[in-house]
Amino acid sequence: MTQMTLAPMSVPHRVEDTGIRKGLLEDLVLKVLYLHGEMSLIQLSELTCLSLGVIEEIFQFFRQERLCEVKGMTAGTHRIVASQQGRQRAAELLSLNQYAGPAPVSLADYTAQVLAQSVRNTRIHPNDVRAALADLVLSDDLLLRIGTAVVSGTSMFLYGPPGTGKTSVAMRLASMYADKVWVPYAIEVDNQIVTVYDPGVHMRTPALEPEDTDNRWILCRRPCVVTGGELTLEMLEVQYNPISQYSSAPAQMKANNGVLILDDFGRQRVKPLDLLNRWMTALDRRIEFLTLPGGRKFEIPFDLLVVFSTNLAPLQLGDEAFLRRIPNKILVRHATEEQFKQIFLREVNAGTRQLKVEPEVLDFLVRHLRDDLKQSLSQCYARDILDQIFWAAKYLHAKPEFTRELAQWACSNYFFSGTEKQLAE
Repeated sequence: MTQMTLAPMSVPHRVEDTGIRKGLLEDLVLKVLYLHGEMSLIQLSELTCLSLGVIEEIFQFFRQERLCEVKGMTAGTHRIVASQQGRQRAAELLSLNQYAGPAPVSLADYTAQVLAQSVRNTRIHPNDVRAALADLVLSDDLLLRIGTAVVSGTSMFLYGPPGTGKTSVAMRLASMYADKVWVPYAIEVDNQIVTVYDPGVHMRTPALEPEDTDNRWILCRRPCVVTGGELTLEMLEVQYNPISQYSSAPAQMKANNGVLILDDFGRQRVKPLDLLNRWMTALDRRIEFLTLPGGRKFEIPFDLLVVFSTNLAPLQLGDEAFLRRIPNKILVRHATEEQFKQIFLREVNAGTRQLKVEPEVLDFLVRHLRDDLKQSLSQCYARDILDQIFWAAKYLHAKPEFTRELAQWACSNYFFSGTEKQLAE
């Protein structure tokens, strides 16, 4: 599926067109010049992601204030270095704030761009859903429910017993989107810089970036941020680094225009009710208020597909007022007998595993799990039981085999026996 990618704002060729206060840009460029030594204006333009026109304007200010010295010409532009006065000024600036990267965009421009490329405006078709989940064995009904939730661009509960593949489904949702979005390196709020771009989250596609665009923005796939048991309420606020003395965006802001997965929801360090109350307004109104160091609050769009993945009962995690704000509630059940066999055979054929599987032995394994061990057919059991067989073969320096005896032995090594359960009790 091909979707058109929105272009960001046009390249600003004058300081006043950047949307950023002139003094902030001058301070930033001076810090970059100080840290890198002698540089051409072209190099300054590349490192700060500002157009050559803006850099030329700032250069004239530096000359006027004697903050730089001209060392010559390179490729038709001046080559400069910070003067003694400039170095002193840059050192003072770095003692207050060590950010010396690409220039930020304004909060207003960031907000406008996020809304223009909203996750709710994407077009997802059944073929996109099937392609993203092709390596999983899922029913047509479950595929329909997942596709409907993704198209909504709102939020969903993926709930059900452990080992049924909820996390596997959640981790593949972002791959359903075929379009790209523009992400800024950083934004400026109340004269403070907050970094947004995170190479661990945002997958850049430089080959698709048009030449004549504002380099403060980079073209990326729609992001996917995954959090687990480590999540705290503090992680949902602007992250201030007291050493570098500038801030970075919280997880949900990095996930804007994409997917945020709360895996094992209900097992975080923060109480579920506290987290749900924190996002009551965000899920309802699609906006969120963050707090800067110093206490000032600012508003950003809350434009993401939020996925709550849990093996706990949703009614134990929140009240009706909150749960109704999560419109998609998708139960992921245990595998049927036929689905389990399909999963088992896929696991055998995956990667470099070589194992002959006789249908009657696979039938025996299913019966042994269901009738003898009284186990539901969790999707993860196929992989885990095969692991036991291959690990034992590796230990014994033997060729892996799938026999009734080995299948039964693998189960005995994986599941607790009745005696062990009694001891645990």
